[in-house]
Amino acid sequence: MHARDLVCGFPTVTAGTPAAEAARLLAEQDLPGLIVLDGDGRPLCVLPGTQVLRLAVPRYCQDDPALARVIDEDQADAFVRALGGRTVGECLPEQPRELPITDPDATVLEVAALMARTRSPLIAVVEEGVLLGAITLQTLLARALAV
Repeated sequence: MHARDLVCGFPTVTAGTPAAEAARLLAEQDLPGLIVLDGDGRPLCVLPGTQVLRLAVPRYCQDDPALARVIDEDQADAFVRALGGRTVGECLPEQPRELPITDPDATVLEVAALMARTRSPLIAVVEEGVLLGAITLQTLLARALAV
C-alpha cells in the first residue's frame, strides 16, 4: 500500500485566513489540523489544531494551569473569542519543523515514520508541486490495522 491509496481531499487555508474561521473548520469537520498553502498553492506547513488553540488560550493559563481555574465559567467558556481578528499566520510555529509532506509513492511505513518524526497527525501528499490531498492519522491506522 502506498500514500496514493490513502490520500483523500482535504480542506486548506492560507496564512491570511482568519484564525476563527480555521477553528470553525477544525470543529465542524472534525479535523486534526489544516494544511496551510503559500501564495502559489503549495503546502507551507501543516497546522495542528492545537496551534490554533494556543492562540486562543491566554498565555498565563498555558504557563500556569492553576490560573485557568480562577476564571469564572462564563469567561472560560468564551475563550475562543480571543481569536478575534487574528490570522492563521499568527498560529504558525516560530521555529518551523520538518514539513510533513510526502509523495504518492511513499509506503505506509514511510508515511507512518514521517508522522511520528514530525509529530503531525496529518501528512500532505504532493506530486510535482501540486497538493493531491492528505493522509490523517486515523486513516493511516485504520488501513494499517485492517491489513
